[in-house]
Amino acid sequence: MEIAQLVQLIAVLMVAGLAAGFAAGLFGIGGGFVVVPALLAVFTAFNVDPSVVTHVAIGTSLATIIVTSARSIHAHNKRGAVDFQVIRDWTPWLVIGAALGIVLALFVDGRSLKWIFSIGVFLMGIYFLLPRLRPEKPVATEMPKGVALAVIASFLGAFSALLGIGGGTIAVLVMTLCGRPIHQAVATAAGFGVVIAIPGAIGFALIGLFANHGPLPVGSFGYVNYVALAAITTMSFITAPLGAKAAHSMNGPILKRVFGVYLIVTSALVVHNTFAAQENVATEHGLVVANERAIKNN
Repeated sequence: MEIAQLVQLIAVLMVAGLAAGFAAGLFGIGGGFVVVPALLAVFTAFNVDPSVVTHVAIGTSLATIIVTSARSIHAHNKRGAVDFQVIRDWTPWLVIGAALGIVLALFVDGRSLKWIFSIGVFLMGIYFLLPRLRPEKPVATEMPKGVALAVIASFLGAFSALLGIGGGTIAVLVMTLCGRPIHQAVATAAGFGVVIAIPGAIGFALIGLFANHGPLPVGSFGYVNYVALAAITTMSFITAPLGAKAAHSMNGPILKRVFGVYLIVTSALVVHNTFAAQENVATEHGLVVANERAIKNN
């Protein structure tokens, strides 16, 4: 990669970092819903091997979530909105789930990961956007415990690690269904992101070192690209507190609708990226076939 291209790459990733940090603070997510689509688009534009682009985007996203979520939870904690007891109760199962997600990533190809990501995000966006789909009253008076906690937290950890997100969306969903205020749910969900992202990022780095794959983008350690990591986290460190401040200035219903719109737009961007990648592959295949025929005819 030439120096000019590297500078362009870093500039685009810094903009993504600004957006990821603000989203992390605003919605209690790790920023993965911004970072993964951004990395998919940027790495594709810079001709990163299609066989590794999704896994690198997810692994790098998890690494950025460690910083953005930590910064977000610090900002929310200043307002007394974080329930650390919930984080402590969920941590063991989140880590187990994250390990399972890393194992699954070994057997799932990049295109399938994109579809899982986009469909899951779309369904969650619809839930938050349409009040009719949400129960008028909480479905429970307390947070899950025992077997229910183990199942939900393990699923959250696996799903999040597999897709490169902090798990804030599902965490906010569970907490609001259990009667917790949206602002407390958003603040506490930021803590889940740190718990999931640490084992997730380490796992993706390791499997990227030993898996058979095409060439990785410059500055990669396994499936974690530290050039993108540095560019994104530098900017997200600045904007995460701004997002947290904006979240506490909104009332609950408005915050839920904004969250829903954000998720649906993200889903659409990933679907577009998936189809664009398929078209590029088809075009390249057609060119190869045409060249082979031309050579035979000559």
